[in-house]
Amino acid sequence: MIRSGGAVIPRVASGIVAAAVAVLLVVATAGRSAYANEQVAYYTVAPSHQGEPENLRDIATRLLGDGERWDEVYNLNVGRSQPVGQALTDPDSLRAGWYLVMPWDAAGPGIRYGVLPTEPPPSPAPVTGNPTTSPGRTATPDSPARPTQSAGPVKSASPQPSADSAEGPALAGVPPNPGQVPTAPPPPPADEGECVAATAASEPSDWGMVRIAADLAWAHSRGHGQLVAIVDSGVDGRSEQLSGRVAIGANIVTGDGRGDVDCLGTGTAMAGLVAAEPATKEETFTGVAPESVVMPVRIVTDEASADPALQATAIEVAVSTGANVIALGAYVDTTADLVAEAVATALSHDIVVVAGAPANGKSIGAAAVPDGTIVVGGIGVDGMTAEEYVPGSVDVVAPGVNVTTIGANGARSFTGSGTQYAVAVVAGVAALVRASHPGLTAAQVAHRVAVTADRMGDGEPDPRYGYGMVNPEAAIVRVLPEEVTPISSGGPAGGAGDSEAVRIAFLLTLLAAFVLTGLLVIRLRRTMRQSPESGEGLDAQWPQGQPVEPTRGTSP
Repeated sequence: MIRSGGAVIPRVASGIVAAAVAVLLVVATAGRSAYANEQVAYYTVAPSHQGEPENLRDIATRLLGDGERWDEVYNLNVGRSQPVGQALTDPDSLRAGWYLVMPWDAAGPGIRYGVLPTEPPPSPAPVTGNPTTSPGRTATPDSPARPTQSAGPVKSASPQPSADSAEGPALAGVPPNPGQVPTAPPPPPADEGECVAATAASEPSDWGMVRIAADLAWAHSRGHGQLVAIVDSGVDGRSEQLSGRVAIGANIVTGDGRGDVDCLGTGTAMAGLVAAEPATKEETFTGVAPESVVMPVRIVTDEASADPALQATAIEVAVSTGANVIALGAYVDTTADLVAEAVATALSHDIVVVAGAPANGKSIGAAAVPDGTIVVGGIGVDGMTAEEYVPGSVDVVAPGVNVTTIGANGARSFTGSGTQYAVAVVAGVAALVRASHPGLTAAQVAHRVAVTADRMGDGEPDPRYGYGMVNPEAAIVRVLPEEVTPISSGGPAGGAGDSEAVRIAFLLTLLAAFVLTGLLVIRLRRTMRQSPESGEGLDAQWPQGQPVEPTRGTSP
């Protein structure tokens, strides 16, 4: 659930000199790190690889599939100071412990996704496997009993490691270069008898997309650079409407393999609502955030059920791969304690989590649906809900009845009903907000999505509809007073980017006022001084050496 907060009002700093000094400090520290607070793919240089010192060409061969791309790695890192000391200046000289920013399509053992570390690695060592947790995370006590799985990234045409190789699949992440359109190799054909039949299409109905009018938001955001993990039945990576928008993902059911295969079609339908784009001139369907990337985490194959331990592991995998938003499908039971704990872990990593509201009568565990989760209900064109939800559990609603999206395994269109489709719509809205407001925390994004919704029902929030129907455009453009961050550290913390922007704007305004005041004083002094050429000016109006009687409205 989402808790709202109060408004925060900036405090006015005193002293023009202090303002000027602060601006100088901001300017001086602005370029401290070329990749500060950016999500990037990076690799930690090991002391050696196969008995030889690491070098850029070998790294490019292993992780990019082409040794000739060493110059890309060099250009991304040259001159940047490293936490262990020194900087890359010679392409033939690397130091163990250096963090190398990699092109977005890098894949293989040792690749990590997230903000570039500012501290040296504990003890650089050769890569021997493929960890399933991100830096800073520790395995939970019951982790050994769960299957472990890592997800592959969105790939280019360069070679990639086999999903069932000895070193394991590579981690997935958001492409750090927004100017490049990610592409993925198509999944192999279903040669084991699964997913052989296309998902049947139903009578299309576009009421849902018309109702939320996501296209009005696209002038401001299309979800660029956002990775949306979909925990469901997988996603059909061969779908033309999702071309270049599907990461390889992970198959939690088997513990290895890819997630971009979908037998049941529900995960593909969710992915379409998030990121689909028309593949032909005849098609018009477009997802809510068409420039985002979906990362399928597959927890079911041909059986529509999953153990809570599998569900929890899937969420942990989504966290470790650097997802910005996690959408939990119908096969995830948020009322299970293990799942709720995994959701809490995702929230603690500043990830927006979107889940379906629990059905009425469902037995709810003590730790279910942690605060900060966007809990969604599905509704139809008539306002009726897709299910009878636990009263008061819904934060927002979205189209979830008779919703048209894309089909899987050859079906280009699919129309269905279910809370999971409303979850996908809201996940798309969250991706739009994260792309347009990168300084907001996950909690602030969830709050913004909720309070900008179109009101439904009588209450605020309403027991059935929560804050109402999501409004993508309002979620992006509306100004929320509670998001203003104080300059001093006495109030609640907000997004780092917004705080810095407010501070800089305030101090620059003070400096501008100081300069304008000085110019005005100089102008007035010149006007009051007598002109040597003409003898005119204010001094000429006053006879020298004679007292003048003050008049009304003047002072002697």
